[in-house]
Amino acid sequence: MWGLDAANPALAIGAMQAMNASVRNMVFAPAFFGTPFILFATALLAWFSRMKAASLLFGIGGLIYLLGGMMLTMSVNVPMNEALAAVAIPQDAAEAQRIWENYSGPWQFWNTIRTIVSGVTLALTGIAIFTLRPKDRMILSFNDPK
Repeated sequence: MWGLDAANPALAIGAMQAMNASVRNMVFAPAFFGTPFILFATALLAWFSRMKAASLLFGIGGLIYLLGGMMLTMSVNVPMNEALAAVAIPQDAAEAQRIWENYSGPWQFWNTIRTIVSGVTLALTGIAIFTLRPKDRMILSFNDPK
């Protein structure tokens, strides 16, 4: 986005319209929409396997991603993207600048929130996986002759 902010606003609008049009694909959809449900399923599996700490962490990660990733995206970023997609790229430089500034700043703010939420989800998932390791073994053991 910083690169688009540095570009001609009319070019930035067109580039963002093209990026938003291309994001709906078979690679993005499962990764984005499947993440919370995979985490919820993993939480249930961990719960039934009596790995309660991991279950809780996977479940919280799924909930955080569902609310702060998916719901935020669907309620804020997608409507912003759709509104930008409906804009005819103006020939007037000042009008293009106004449109881009009204879009870019808020979009970047909410995208930063989504990025933080995704990072927290990843951290919780990593911690949950770490809790699944056998308790009697160290990750690195310098005393183990094997």
